[in-house]
Amino acid sequence: MFIEERIITLFKRNFHHTCTYWSVFFSFGLCIAFLGPTILDLRCQTQSTLSQITWVFFSQQFCLLIGSSIGGVFKKTLFSALAALFLSSLLISIIFAIIPLCHNVLLLAIAMAVSGLAMGIIDTIANIQLVAIYQKDSAVFLQALHFFIGFGALVSPLIADPFLSETGCKVGNVTENVTEIMHHFRNTLRNSPIVMHNVSVDHLPLAEEPEESIVSYAFWIMAMINLPVPMAVLFLMYQEQLIPCCRSTTPHLLDKDELAMENQGAEGPDTEPKDQEEGGGHGDIFSCCQNNNLRELPVSFFGIHIVGGMVLFMTDGIVGAYAGFVYTYAVSPPISLPNKTAGYLVSIFWAAITAGRLVSIPLTFRFQPVRLLMINLAGVIVTVLLLLVLDTSSIFLFVGTTLLGLFLSSIFPCMLAYTEDILDYQGCATSVLVTSAGMGEMVMQVLVGSIIQSEGSYSFLLCGMIIGCMGSILFFGLLFLHRMHRKYLTGTSVKSAMVEELPPPAAAAAAAAVDSKTEQKESS
Repeated sequence: MFIEERIITLFKRNFHHTCTYWSVFFSFGLCIAFLGPTILDLRCQTQSTLSQITWVFFSQQFCLLIGSSIGGVFKKTLFSALAALFLSSLLISIIFAIIPLCHNVLLLAIAMAVSGLAMGIIDTIANIQLVAIYQKDSAVFLQALHFFIGFGALVSPLIADPFLSETGCKVGNVTENVTEIMHHFRNTLRNSPIVMHNVSVDHLPLAEEPEESIVSYAFWIMAMINLPVPMAVLFLMYQEQLIPCCRSTTPHLLDKDELAMENQGAEGPDTEPKDQEEGGGHGDIFSCCQNNNLRELPVSFFGIHIVGGMVLFMTDGIVGAYAGFVYTYAVSPPISLPNKTAGYLVSIFWAAITAGRLVSIPLTFRFQPVRLLMINLAGVIVTVLLLLVLDTSSIFLFVGTTLLGLFLSSIFPCMLAYTEDILDYQGCATSVLVTSAGMGEMVMQVLVGSIIQSEGSYSFLLCGMIIGCMGSILFFGLLFLHRMHRKYLTGTSVKSAMVEELPPPAAAAAAAAVDSKTEQKESS
């Protein structure tokens, strides 16, 4: 059979939990993708400049980072995990509903910060819960989980597209044509430090008829579409008898994820509860740092966490920067696409990510995550290089956007499965990688936005090329650390086997001999 019977049985046993975690990632996707195509309409709504509205990205991503860092706190019990998911997904609907009421950029930034916090909590909890349930079989389920991010991110721009302004808006007393202003703004900044809101009216091309923005309807539609997600989480809490007012007299014996872990086979029934109580594997990033056994671990253990996180810092940074600014890049010279045509680029990008994650599900059964990572990282570099060479071709911009989305799609779930497998699910890879990915999106969006503003639209793709190359170099460093860690584990297992077979005095001498040989090899 193409899929092992054991995995199918495990999925059936945890069907309700798994589908609920997938659905909350749909909320995550809805929230992560709408800023890109609506950024110019929101700039008009808040009467702000492009540089000011860029900080809205920062506020969302910064709080997403905070949410990712503290999200593991809620995994201690199933009730706290599901309650956090319910409140977070409900908050996303509320934020969508109030965004049209934010006519000040500061209010909009606060709203986006709250949504970012909710997204970070969702990101960490859903990943941790799935890894805890499926462990070594988690790769395929993580691919499906991140498919739902892409699906939500695909739906979001498609909903917004019919409501995007075509001709521009009024900012203050100046009527702006967005496409021409962007061209003028880019050329002006090359020669002087003048910012957009100080540009003289005499130098600006005027639109004949400014269009009143109706993008508010898009946000209200997204709020309604997202409402079934918190309801699904609430229903799971009801099914698990976790709602205080709806509990039956029959005691709830075992959580589904714990039951699944009992049936893993070789792991044994006591392995996962013990690990979770000690905080080793799936805790929040702060509890990971307080592990009492850290001093006994090798350098490679920490290196895998750090370098793996840096790889995702780069690759997820590309995802965030490209989704956030490809629209702005497309409406600027030399391509100068119409606003609504450029709006499709964001939808195509997330559609490619969605399709890529869907295709990666069967591929995960046939290929190891490390092989998929090599192919994807090479594909990212080649695609961005071609976009740089063919920077005047609007057709290849659409083709390249599709290819880039396909190659970026499965990097995060593959990296998560790969690092957790290296560490035998004893490290804090999930928390560290989720936090690093959120930090990458936050930093790269602000950094790339600032560079585009100061150096022009061509620097958008140049930044992508540099970031992609850095991510690939770091990945090769991760492979080297994997090799080091494997040697350490082999030496440790040999030492343990020798100690177990000998009486206590001889065991101590043998252990010392093994340590001596290991030190000699390392020094040579």
